[in-house]
Amino acid sequence: MAKLSVIIPTYNPDTARLQQTLSALKSQSLPANQWELIIIDNNSSNNFRQQLNLSWHPAVQIIDETKQGLTYARLKGFNESTGDIIVMVDDDNMIEGGYLEKALSIFGQNPKMGAIGGRSIPLFETNPPEWLWEFYGSLALRDLGDTPLTAAWNNQYPIAAPIGAGMAIKREALSSYLEKITQGKNNISDRLGNSLSSGGDNDIVLEILKGGWQVGYFPQLILQHIIPAQRMHAGYLARLLNNTNKSWVQLLQSHDINPWQQITKSGAALRKAKAWFTYKAWKNAAAYIKWQGACGMYDGLIKNNHAQ
Repeated sequence: MAKLSVIIPTYNPDTARLQQTLSALKSQSLPANQWELIIIDNNSSNNFRQQLNLSWHPAVQIIDETKQGLTYARLKGFNESTGDIIVMVDDDNMIEGGYLEKALSIFGQNPKMGAIGGRSIPLFETNPPEWLWEFYGSLALRDLGDTPLTAAWNNQYPIAAPIGAGMAIKREALSSYLEKITQGKNNISDRLGNSLSSGGDNDIVLEILKGGWQVGYFPQLILQHIIPAQRMHAGYLARLLNNTNKSWVQLLQSHDINPWQQITKSGAALRKAKAWFTYKAWKNAAAYIKWQGACGMYDGLIKNNHAQ
């Protein structure tokens, strides 16, 4: 049995970026015979696996998950993996050479820690627009500085919570989340086809915290997140912020920690109209993106508005 399992869910990946992800894994300081690599193919149609050379790893599997959606792909990976520690790597992430070894060390030194993450640094394929930094969080980019941060359950979502990219999880801490998913109690929408909804990462974190575990940010865990040109377009970012803000509010509502009052559909429409002027959405790309984010939040606050 491996000490650690790396899970890469993927759907029609860009092969060049996936190769960069795998190259970073090949360069890990933790010997390959101490960790397993599981790639979950979530109904890809681009025959990407025929272009991969995985002979360098002694314990690698490519497993199919026919139920579409990131949540189901991850669940398949969780169930098929054997490591006590699970590291979630996206197909456009490049983790630094000591990432896996450092993750094991952090868990060893912090027995109450259920999930950890670190810095997510951008690797832009083209020059980004000047205003892009305002939306780094939405692009799964973050750097909280050089000081570790930890948190326990306190009826709110902590700053120290890891993001999905590079999140390392103690298998034992996943039990309540896995039970929730397998019993069909989950109504949080996550990436599905062309949808940009999210919430699965945050749902995992909240279930771990509510299970009595801690979560933490550890700056020595560093990955590069590849950002292609299309993810820097205003149209994409507007849709991303809209979808993720809606699912974020729905997530908080599902865990009874939503700090905002719910509203009616007509109330949401009025707020959207007012926000158009508040954000001066016509002024520039950044203003329009922020307005779309506000619209997503208002949609999430509509009463009896459950994730689809």
